[in-house]
Amino acid sequence: MMFANRAPTLVCLAMLAGCTAAAGTPLPGGAKLWTPAAISGPGYESSPTFTPDGRTMVYVAADKDFGAYRLMQSRCGNGAWGQPVPPPFAMPLPVIEADPFVTPDGKRLYYISSRHAPAKEDFDIWYVERSDTGDWGEPQRLPEPVNSPSAELLPRTDSDGRLYFGSSRAGSAGGGDIYVATEVRLGEWKVENLGPPVSASGYEYEAEISRDGKTMITVSDRGDRSHLYRYRREGRRWIEVGRIPADPGQFQVGPLLSPKSDRLLFAQRYGDRSGEMFLIDLVANPDRSWPPDCRDQAAL
Repeated sequence: MMFANRAPTLVCLAMLAGCTAAAGTPLPGGAKLWTPAAISGPGYESSPTFTPDGRTMVYVAADKDFGAYRLMQSRCGNGAWGQPVPPPFAMPLPVIEADPFVTPDGKRLYYISSRHAPAKEDFDIWYVERSDTGDWGEPQRLPEPVNSPSAELLPRTDSDGRLYFGSSRAGSAGGGDIYVATEVRLGEWKVENLGPPVSASGYEYEAEISRDGKTMITVSDRGDRSHLYRYRREGRRWIEVGRIPADPGQFQVGPLLSPKSDRLLFAQRYGDRSGEMFLIDLVANPDRSWPPDCRDQAAL
């Protein structure tokens, strides 16, 4: 995303703009194109999140160079994802907003926004509550120390409400690290750097956490563009499992684990389509009912 520490991402896009691939061709490691037809376009689509009923998807739409981010929403109807529109709480350009995430209970959506300082592209974490009728509430900005003078990215929670995010704040080991925030009292947060091996000498700027808090997927640039890395928690320690086998010639962004942590959505460049969402199985026999595809809801 377009602030100083994501400049390497934009360089990668420019260098690889001429790469092409046949539509529907599986990528290395078995990742396959997933972007629904209604939202796939010449720009960059990434970072989807779903309401628990599987009938609403919020995602990031950007231009072909992965800039000018905005939030878009698509609803499931008549057996397919519908034409996207901005969610009612989203700000129009030139304010840039991204990285939506619906909490496992469906009651809150976190996202990042520059609405408080659009000229600086200083992303902070905001949220909206979701009513029982599915309506979004008014945006609220999280306080310090969750937000800082630097950018915060990809807010995600586990089932216990711990908030994980990337930040380029002062003290980050590689220019960007992964942090976890815990609300100790209403409106009062404690923030900790996860430390090695998750936060190390590379530039870590996104982290997806499983619902049970035992699996993590990070986006880290270790000197050869940004890729996806998988970790598992053993007791209080994180153990690196290895890199997700996506296309090594492209950078990846916006990981989202399935509720059972057996499948993963992410985005990467895809020839002249610029950027699309891809799906990869993390186990041999995953639950294929996720991500929601709307076909089983045609009669609803």
